Amino acid sequence: MAEAGQAHRSGEGGGEGGVEEKVVRVYRCAKVVKGGRRFSFAAMVVVGDRQGRVGLGYRKSTEVPSAVEKARKAATQQMMRVRLVGGTIPHRIVGQAGASRVVLIPASPGTGVIAGASVRAVLELAGVKDVLTKSYGSTSPKNLCRATLDGLLRLMSRDQVEELRGVKLAG
Repeated sequence: MAEAGQAHRSGEGGGEGGVEEKVVRVYRCAKVVKGGRRFSFAAMVVVGDRQGRVGLGYRKSTEVPSAVEKARKAATQQMMRVRLVGGTIPHRIVGQAGASRVVLIPASPGTGVIAGASVRAVLELAGVKDVLTKSYGSTSPKNLCRATLDGLLRLMSRDQVEELRGVKLAG
């Protein structure tokens, strides 16, 4: 599982210049058959352009490189836009997936990304530079990544909140 934790740029993908990928985790599963054990692998990959677009892919295969490649393709196809304000998020939010909850809190410039490895991968590739996080519940990388993405996708800009409430916010 040599590729876990590595990130690199790839210029391909139909004009999506500068899309980076990071392998969050490679999982190994064994199935016992008559002749012994048969292994399969699954990979979780995050891709992003560090400018507000991020995607998450999880795919399986009989070999690690093909699992990583499948996950990268899936993540690239599922890339979504995230609303950011400067280098941070517009407001505090809680993302949830399965038994994991991730609290994302805006931070002042220079704070950096205060997060664990799985959450950090999603936030950094989304382009968030300053944020505080706290995770509760399950520490499974699958659920933590999904919970972080859930929180990022539910963020609203100031204009959206004003429109939703039908008021003009002061300040």
